[in-house]
Amino acid sequence: MYLEHFGLSSEPFSIAPDPKFLFLSESHNEALAHLLYGFSHGGFVLISGEVGTGKTTLLRNLLDRTPADVDVAFILNPRLTVKELLETLCEELGVAVGAQRPDSVKQYIDLLNRHLLQTHQNGRSTVVVIDEAQNLTPAVLEQIRLLTNLETNERKLLRIILLGQPELADMLERQELRQLSQRITARYHLAPLSRADTHNYVAHRLIKAGGNPTTFTKGAINRLYRLSKGTPRLINIIADRAMLGAFVNGQYSVSARLVSGAAQEVLGGTGQSLLAKYASVVVVLAALMAGVWHWQSQDQGTTVDTRSEQPVRQQMANTPQNTPSEETPPITSQPEPRIEEAIESPINPTTDTATELTIAPSNPDDVTVSRPDMGTYQSQRLAFASVFNRWGTVYDPNSGIIPCDFAPQVGLQCLRRNSGWSELNRLNTPVVMELWDEEENPYYAALVARQGASYTLVLGNTTLTITPRDLRDNWFGSFHLLWQTPPGYTGSLRQGDSHPSVSWLRDRLGSVATNEANYFDANLHTAVTDFQSSQGLLADGVVGPLTWIQLADQPGAQLE
Repeated sequence: MYLEHFGLSSEPFSIAPDPKFLFLSESHNEALAHLLYGFSHGGFVLISGEVGTGKTTLLRNLLDRTPADVDVAFILNPRLTVKELLETLCEELGVAVGAQRPDSVKQYIDLLNRHLLQTHQNGRSTVVVIDEAQNLTPAVLEQIRLLTNLETNERKLLRIILLGQPELADMLERQELRQLSQRITARYHLAPLSRADTHNYVAHRLIKAGGNPTTFTKGAINRLYRLSKGTPRLINIIADRAMLGAFVNGQYSVSARLVSGAAQEVLGGTGQSLLAKYASVVVVLAALMAGVWHWQSQDQGTTVDTRSEQPVRQQMANTPQNTPSEETPPITSQPEPRIEEAIESPINPTTDTATELTIAPSNPDDVTVSRPDMGTYQSQRLAFASVFNRWGTVYDPNSGIIPCDFAPQVGLQCLRRNSGWSELNRLNTPVVMELWDEEENPYYAALVARQGASYTLVLGNTTLTITPRDLRDNWFGSFHLLWQTPPGYTGSLRQGDSHPSVSWLRDRLGSVATNEANYFDANLHTAVTDFQSSQGLLADGVVGPLTWIQLADQPGAQLE
């Protein structure tokens, strides 16, 4: 309806998984690399992600580039019985089953085995791709695992790629599916878009549709990001309706107000915009809190902070996972505040130093968190200096050294995460928080201490006492933390690895029977997954940064 108005050749924000509109953020690039790995290696590859993050679009793009010597069976509806699954595979791969279909599972497997052996002899490979795999039953998943037993002396005859929502990973943690979980050779969780990615995503789709990449104002895209939380499908739905609103009003630019109105219509709600309703709820809650505070202060003769100690969890991308995100901060007009990972020998951090941070008191009931009077670069460096200080070391924010290049010099490593308050509380370590307002670039603050339900935030040259509620409009889950590496650390560990740090790992987990202290065997894998489950981590048996952090003592680097 609005295509001619904006001079477009096609709909820029259609929710159909059109490969032409594929936008590769860093997270999507990584997921695509895992899919390509699945096309060239045996075993299982698992790609998980929330609804609407772009898993199917990535897959469509990959299928368009399928090598000529690869046969692909693409299963879109996984709500199948074991027999129906095998029958569907035969149909997808063109396996002749005869006029009278097989009566048993074994007959189907025999047919598939003969077909796969023949294609192997012809120099071809076979890949099975199952979308929406969270809908598979445990029985079907077990049959899929058994299919990977079809092999020659040199290689597996079948490669399998599973795409699904985060609950698929939860399903694979079941005891009865542990054999399948152990066969997953590569897994990746696809995160939502960052704020910077959202700006680029909107411009990319407008350009692909033949339009003006600046149709949406910066404020409109910032509002779009807040309302969608970076989920591509929601971005498309809201942006499409906002452009229709601009057309109806005879406007050629989409404003933040139009985006809010569009979100109200497509996401539900009447009478008020979503932001207005959200604000009204906050006002009511604040009044209730004020009443409780007044009653308690009269009764006890003191001021009491009555807010809940259980913070609201931020629904960001990242299901807990124990591999570091490779995202980097958005490009800024100043020198890019680049974050990189680095490793070296450990130290014993302590807060008993001459540079101990002095916490200035403030009233958490009356706190406004806003951008300090400085650039992105400077706010980030000052925030890192505060976190380094908590580790008992001094980082000069004016030195020009990238903070995560400095970290290995003092035995630390950087890790970037997208999560929420529950993970911050579980990690219990100072972090550098990425904050946003209506401007194009972020600013940074250091979360360095916790006192009950309140936190100490160092923002520029100011120290504030805040609660999670005070950051609800500024923080969307992205943060960096510093962590101490174990002795001899060289990276993640998994079953089958041999390394001196395996011995340290055994010591941390307690007595685990073994014939070789430095070998990561099945018993240690079980001990690791049990520990990960107890800590609320992804129980995949891979010892990555979050698992290392939870295993290691962090003296002097805690929020409390």
